[in-house]
Amino acid sequence: MVVSNMYKNLRAEMARQGLTGKQIAAAIEISPRAFSRRMTGKTEFLFDEASQMRRIFFKDCSLNYLFAELIR
Repeated sequence: MVVSNMYKNLRAEMARQGLTGKQIAAAIEISPRAFSRRMTGKTEFLFDEASQMRRIFFKDCSLNYLFAELIR
């Protein structure tokens, strides 16, 4: 399995909480495949999806932290 360098902080927070992409995808109502495509940078997360993830799973993290690679 190849792990993308995209979203290192998001991946770290997922690992800390023992969350899978499948769990997050279900919570934000996208398919696991769509979540995977976003995590590898093939498609972008919508702002609403990112906000939902933060609100549901990562309340103590800012969007800037979770998605640092997109903020320049």
